[in-house]
Amino acid sequence: MTFSVVARDPGTGDMGIAVSSCILAVGRAVPSARPGVGVVAVQARSPRGLGQVLLGGLAEGTAPAVLVRRAAHAAEDVDRQIAVLGADGAVAADTGPGSFPVSGHLVGEGWSVQGNMLASPEVLPAMARAHEAARGPLADRLLAALTAGQDAGGDLRGRQSAALLVVSGGPASEEDDGVRVDLRVDDSGDPVAQLRVLRNLQRAYDERDYETLALFAPEGARDLYAALAASRRGDRAAAREALEAVRARPGWSAWLASMAGDARLSAVSRLLG
Repeated sequence: MTFSVVARDPGTGDMGIAVSSCILAVGRAVPSARPGVGVVAVQARSPRGLGQVLLGGLAEGTAPAVLVRRAAHAAEDVDRQIAVLGADGAVAADTGPGSFPVSGHLVGEGWSVQGNMLASPEVLPAMARAHEAARGPLADRLLAALTAGQDAGGDLRGRQSAALLVVSGGPASEEDDGVRVDLRVDDSGDPVAQLRVLRNLQRAYDERDYETLALFAPEGARDLYAALAASRRGDRAAAREALEAVRARPGWSAWLASMAGDARLSAVSRLLG
């Protein structure tokens, strides 16, 4: 019913999971993660609490292979599918004999792909190849694997939801909660494609890519980003036009006044001055 990939970035230590399924809000059901501890996927007929139990075992120092073996030997786990990835990159997975065919998992160095009720036996190999061939941040490599799985057929029943979750290899703190990416598409006709759109939008926010945000940010905010983009280009006329459009929106003039000390907006003011 679901296909997913878990992986660790050996360079940064970040860990993550990307998952898609023909169920509502798969991001609520399958992935569990804890910064500095690990990432878990619980699929097929797995209870929601199992993910936290497995993370608890990782936090206590139990190896992923041991945790998977314990769950696999429990009679009630015959219909379950799990993958466990530790902060050191150790990974293990199991597909219960009662899982819906086509089902299975593939494990590599620091990663695992798994799925059940798949449209084709090629789904998991395609995901594995895509993950190993991909470059860039972990989130993008996870998405590349998920996309390859969808392109190979994905969930036999169709498409509905997808999620992407990446956490740090070190523990959370007061200054940093350790969550690097947490994106979900709960109900969509093409959730993996929509997840890629969200990832690109998040990157634009993170990198202050105002040109992209001027096109894809929510209506209203687009004018603000258009002003910032024009300011960065040194385009006085475009910055003035965009800023006037912002001021014309109810409530935004007061907000702009309150942001007078913001370095980004002061750059616009200097350009127009």
